[in-house]
Amino acid sequence: MKRLTLLLAALGAFASAASAQDWAKARLEKSPRHLEWVTVKHGDRDVKCFVGFPEVKTKATAVVLIHEIFGLSDWMRSMVDQFAEAGYLVIAPDFLSGAGPNGGGTESLGGADGARAKISGLAQTQIDADLDAAVAYVKKLDACNGKVVVGGFCWGGGKTFLYSTVNADFQAGLVFYGSSAKPEDMGKIKAPVYGFYASNDARINAGLPAAVEGMKAAGKTFDPVTYEGAGHGFMRAGEDPAGSPENKQARADAWVRIKAILAKL
Repeated sequence: MKRLTLLLAALGAFASAASAQDWAKARLEKSPRHLEWVTVKHGDRDVKCFVGFPEVKTKATAVVLIHEIFGLSDWMRSMVDQFAEAGYLVIAPDFLSGAGPNGGGTESLGGADGARAKISGLAQTQIDADLDAAVAYVKKLDACNGKVVVGGFCWGGGKTFLYSTVNADFQAGLVFYGSSAKPEDMGKIKAPVYGFYASNDARINAGLPAAVEGMKAAGKTFDPVTYEGAGHGFMRAGEDPAGSPENKQARADAWVRIKAILAKL
């Protein structure tokens, strides 16, 4: 019982930290880059997406970002801006589009707890279809050079790994502390998968050896890096002014790696 109480308290603190993102809002308000909302349609579904354009002279590689379990938060939108700042064309779908009151999305669900309560009910087929539509949309933009990368955080990291088994139309997958695809599905993967993990993340790391073995057996490229001293969610926690030195260092090192990976595409 004591262990359950501690776990619930930790989850509550994690959700609270995810909700308190004034620093992310401040970044968005100061951004000099062109950021916009678009609606991407497929079938009878409308998916609200946040798009960021880089300030570069030539066409850019596109990055499709998959949000955390907390939905398309202010921090997630700030990551769109940060990837755009690094020179990439970015789109982040709100997979909770239509899940809120009156057809609303993340913004209508009352914060992290509301988003988390709804996200587990999303069908994988719908998530994949939303991603197909986002990839197709961004790839057709005049600012895109035809190359697309898919990346995600936590819940989105797991969805990135899964999506790599159903769509071969992108150049790389960036999995940030997310669960892996099933070994029996790994043979379907075409793009290289790059993993970003935290040493203090027993839940996710428990499945990492099997992921490495499964990808190796399938003859696929899987390059995981674990950041010492960091905890789950370090890309967000490391940006938080109250974040630990370990999370801040992991985030900084991860950014160096991200740019190096994308520069080779």
